[in-house]
Amino acid sequence: MASFTFTPESAERVKIKVLRKYRDLAKENLIFAPGQEDQLVNQLTVLLKRDVRYVEFTISKALADPNGNRL
Repeated sequence: MASFTFTPESAERVKIKVLRKYRDLAKENLIFAPGQEDQLVNQLTVLLKRDVRYVEFTISKALADPNGNRL
């Protein structure tokens, strides 16, 4: 179970921030919507070759400042 939840606006903002940080990912790799947080975490663990804690931490940082430019 993911330690965060998305709204439609925050989901789009996180997608933008993740694509900026990991330029080798494509938009097609990040198809998700609110309610699919676990699916996103699982996708990113495989794509980034990182563990679940790292991915959740990265997404939580993006959600902490939704209007900011940093991830």
